[in-house]
Amino acid sequence: MECLEILPAQRLVDTHTIPGSKSYTNRALTIAALARSTSVLRGALLSDDTHVAQEALARLGVPIEQQGTTLYVHGQQGHFTNPQQALYLGNAGTAMRFFTAMLTLSGFSCTLTGNARMHQRPIADLLETLNGLGAETASIQGNGCPPVYIGAHRLQGGTATISGAISSQFLSALLMVAPYAYEDVILVVRDTLVSVPYVDITLDIMAHFGVQVEHEAYRRFVIRGQQYYAGREYTIEGDASSATYFWGLAALLGQQITITNVPATSVQGDLQFLRVLERMGCTITSHHGITVSGPPQLHALGEIDLNALPDAAMTVAVLAAFCQGDTRIRNVANLRVKETDRLHALTAELGKLGVSVVELADGLHIHGNPAALHGAAITTYDDHRMAMCFAMAGAKLPGIRIQEPGCVSKTYPSFWEDLQGVGIQVRRV
Repeated sequence: MECLEILPAQRLVDTHTIPGSKSYTNRALTIAALARSTSVLRGALLSDDTHVAQEALARLGVPIEQQGTTLYVHGQQGHFTNPQQALYLGNAGTAMRFFTAMLTLSGFSCTLTGNARMHQRPIADLLETLNGLGAETASIQGNGCPPVYIGAHRLQGGTATISGAISSQFLSALLMVAPYAYEDVILVVRDTLVSVPYVDITLDIMAHFGVQVEHEAYRRFVIRGQQYYAGREYTIEGDASSATYFWGLAALLGQQITITNVPATSVQGDLQFLRVLERMGCTITSHHGITVSGPPQLHALGEIDLNALPDAAMTVAVLAAFCQGDTRIRNVANLRVKETDRLHALTAELGKLGVSVVELADGLHIHGNPAALHGAAITTYDDHRMAMCFAMAGAKLPGIRIQEPGCVSKTYPSFWEDLQGVGIQVRRV
């Protein structure tokens, strides 16, 4: 079994530039594929998730050329080529949800499939809403999960409700394809919408490509039908989720680091991680990038609602282990339907480090006691974020070994090199 040991750091490098945002890249790819004419996407993330999306688009007759981190996407205005065989999307949940909706515009029947974990990830609410808008979709196994069948009935439009409680990606998928429906589309969120900032990202990119969406407090969305995105040049900003590990390093080590390519004006939800760090005692400044300066000792958070930043909640959980006192993370039940059941995985792996942690239905209760912590071999569950957030802890705590570290390729293939680039030594054991 491949294993990396993280060695405690002496001094962090002051600045770092991270890869492009996965959330922006996959949304921009989907919209550019639907656009008329060519789009140029600069600073795109190149990872397993975005690679399977590009491969699937190529099989659908959307030519994509790559020069470094720039992608030239030749949009087909919703006219796709029948791939004849099932499209395999691995464990790329974003691509599965977005392409399921996108292919209801194709006019032909096709199937989307993925790996074993993907076949456990829920998609029934999205399928139900698409069918309510005149499409023809189904879970092939009848369990509300992929593989997904998409029939030849094109998306008509009309009014439909959608659950926002499991994943905001369902709503984002519908929003992006709705302009291509025959009629206007009205989407009503019938319950609590999780991860609202990711919907903001969707609306922001749609607007950049020429489509405006009206909404009433994220409860009711109106999208005019028979619109078309216009191809354009678009620069993808750095990934705030990836930045949290480096800002977390500064917080944990009581040092300073600046991320140069995440703008302070970004609508990425994980930028709210910075407010969490302030509560923990960090100082945040934004001049030529966003700088985090860590305190001598981090403060426990008490109770905190992290629904708006589910990915960063994992980083917060690991930092909380190094704070004396209690942190209760709540309203992140959707972490259970990610690459793994992240609440269960965090509980197990924090426990290996000597952390007193209680797994809750919608979160974690962590009793921080830094003096009790010790090294351990961390299981990653084929989950990129498990590897990255516990690697951060290894910069402070001796003896942390990350098993199967290659899983970071899902969203951040250069993570281990970048970690060494900011001053954290890594060695194979």
